[in-house]
Amino acid sequence: MADRERDSNKLNPKGPRSNFQLWIILALVGAIVIITIVQQVNSLISITDARFRSMMESKDVKRVVLVKNDEVVYVTLKSEALNNAKYKTELEDKGALGMGKAGPHYRLEIPSVDNFVERYQNELQKQGIEFTSEKGGDYNGWFSWGFLFLLVFGFWMLMRRMTGGAGPGGQIFNIGKSRAALFDAENKVKITFEDVAGLDEAKEEVKEIVDFLKNPSKFTKLGGKIPKGALLVGPPGTGKTLLAKAVAGEAGVPFFSLSGSDFVEMFVGVGAARVRDLFKQAKEKAPCIVFIDEIDAIGRSRGRGSLPGANDERENTLNSLLVEMDGFATDSGVIILAATNRPDVLDSALMRPGRFDRQISIDKPDINGREHIFKVHLKPIKISKDLDIKKLAAQTPGFAGAEIANVCNEAALIAARRDKKEVDMQDFQDAIDRVIGGLEKKNKIISPEEKRIVAYHEAGHAVAGWYLEHADPLVKVSIVPRGVAALGYAQYLPKEQFLYQTEQLIDEMCMTFGGRAAEEIVFGKISTGALSDLERITKMAYSMVTIYGMNPAIGNLSYYDSKQSEYNFNKPYSEAMAERIDKEVKGIVDSAYERTKKLLTQYQDKLEIIAKELLEKEILFQSDLERLIGKRPFNTQTTYEKFTNTNNNTNGKDHDAEPAKEPAAEETPS
Repeated sequence: MADRERDSNKLNPKGPRSNFQLWIILALVGAIVIITIVQQVNSLISITDARFRSMMESKDVKRVVLVKNDEVVYVTLKSEALNNAKYKTELEDKGALGMGKAGPHYRLEIPSVDNFVERYQNELQKQGIEFTSEKGGDYNGWFSWGFLFLLVFGFWMLMRRMTGGAGPGGQIFNIGKSRAALFDAENKVKITFEDVAGLDEAKEEVKEIVDFLKNPSKFTKLGGKIPKGALLVGPPGTGKTLLAKAVAGEAGVPFFSLSGSDFVEMFVGVGAARVRDLFKQAKEKAPCIVFIDEIDAIGRSRGRGSLPGANDERENTLNSLLVEMDGFATDSGVIILAATNRPDVLDSALMRPGRFDRQISIDKPDINGREHIFKVHLKPIKISKDLDIKKLAAQTPGFAGAEIANVCNEAALIAARRDKKEVDMQDFQDAIDRVIGGLEKKNKIISPEEKRIVAYHEAGHAVAGWYLEHADPLVKVSIVPRGVAALGYAQYLPKEQFLYQTEQLIDEMCMTFGGRAAEEIVFGKISTGALSDLERITKMAYSMVTIYGMNPAIGNLSYYDSKQSEYNFNKPYSEAMAERIDKEVKGIVDSAYERTKKLLTQYQDKLEIIAKELLEKEILFQSDLERLIGKRPFNTQTTYEKFTNTNNNTNGKDHDAEPAKEPAAEETPS
């Protein structure tokens, strides 16, 4: 309990914070009410001494209040007198009812207090009229100045709260102060390099930076200088921010963390001022590390895709950052870490050595890296003893660290939903399907004719991939609807490779054509279920011709420009060349389609077997295909078999994590 209180005190060192805005609003409302009362009192109907004497004679007066210093008398009438037409009409027409029936209703200015008391005291006592005297003053001026003071104070307090509260960044004129979160010995990050898996090369780079801060003499005695900055570059979810947190936990030096959007503000000059204040604080805390996440928010290339005079504030912020990064001394001990998944849009001046001396590439993990990531995320999960982590890593090619974490969480939720005490392999396989294909919809109503089309479509993919040497081996084929619109899909296990030859791309195109070709062979008609297939094939064919130079007619030409602006609509080739490209692409696509039709015609009996089995069971695995049509007629081992040290007889419940989705969803809207 004591530890919990200490932790609470660390998080809230100043105790619970009051709701100052509520008190300010209440004070302003109260001031407005008081001013309203004063104005109502001042708006009372003025009467003469003769009129007051007439009221006294009619015995209509209930109360008289004498204000000495103001030389004024406030008169309140009796309730029955207010119903009299001569008073009621007058008060309603002039809006001078004051505080209602409670009064006062009239005011009488007198020459002196003594004179009024001498003339009316006996009569007031005789009629039993309430008579009191008060000491007055300049209430109008007092309330006016007080109301003005409350307005100024309330505005100041609200602006103070809006700009960060108390402290150096909380004043109204301190909006240019840095908003970086500081992590030091008292507020230390608990993540270490042990919590980061699958990034061995990147960890070595940042470990050296941490070692430099802890023991600089080890490097400086050989003439080395501390690097000024390191840029973490990689796709989303690969662990850039996690690696920066590990640096904060391992460094043992002050660590400033903020986002690139923290410099963006609607006020002119605020971004540049925050940059200057950030580096001022960093120099005072040196040696330290400054981490800027999503630096592309302020580091975009200047002048790209903008109109003259546009984005001046963002460019001024970037200019200030460039000057600060290259302005302080190399021995100041301030290192800049930054992360982005869009290095192509960053300004070249920001990327040069001297600012970011190192660019650390963080790619999606390979099969070994995925195994290590699974081990990290499986620590808090109660898993069964027969769970094979190697198989999970092999079944999730192309997954980033964030996606693997999502798979582990989904598997735990699925197991809990099934009231299991441990999470087993089946839960993980279902989680992988859930993450990739979406929610399974077994109750979706599909007509028998559509279901038959989907079955032959997916069987075509399965048979084509089974008898093409360079195609990815099939792991699972299903006609169970999933996701928003997919009526069926096939999953393959892509190879862990970075280079593709022409024959491999052609085989991939033929395998993707398997669904459309099977429909034409069996039904003599085609459906809209091949939309995603045709999209993939078209992009692949154009890439072969215009990017990779794999077409003999066009030659070794590549029209791909990695630095091309996103708003550039000009083609880098003539209309005549565009016509030739279209002709060659159509030739490649037509040739692949005819090859696929010939292949499926040759193995049409296998196509019928798989389609009928799909209609009966709805889901088939690789082991089912081996049982139905035999093993693949190729001796090459797949990546899965090499990594898991198994033969071609894989577990019948294995799934793949990188599906070549062929949704038949376009047949009918879902």
